[in-house]
Amino acid sequence: MTVAEKIERPRATGPFVEGTTGHPLEAPIVEALRGVFDPELPVNIFDLGLIYVIDMADNGDVFVGMTLTAPGCPVAGEIPIWVRDAITPVPGTKTVTVEILWDPPWTPDNMSEAAKLDLGMF
Repeated sequence: MTVAEKIERPRATGPFVEGTTGHPLEAPIVEALRGVFDPELPVNIFDLGLIYVIDMADNGDVFVGMTLTAPGCPVAGEIPIWVRDAITPVPGTKTVTVEILWDPPWTPDNMSEAAKLDLGMF
């Protein structure tokens, strides 16, 4: 059974909180996700709060559940590929599965303080 098959829905309650899994792959995966940027905003997708779930199996399989800022996002089909391609080179990962989750919907409240500062929202 893959990590993606083990996820029970609904699972996401909001943005993933860094440092919560205790898994050794968490930090390098989060760092890789910080290298993926929303093309419409000058902020990475992790700090935008688009990442809802990161599940890592002992065998290196990774499941990422994410959302988008809006259902009509023009790169909705591409961002999951960017996420997969960013995580795949992380040492210790095997299969990377990325799924778009629309529940709960994204809001600006999901953003980190750093992202809000970058966007002048303070």
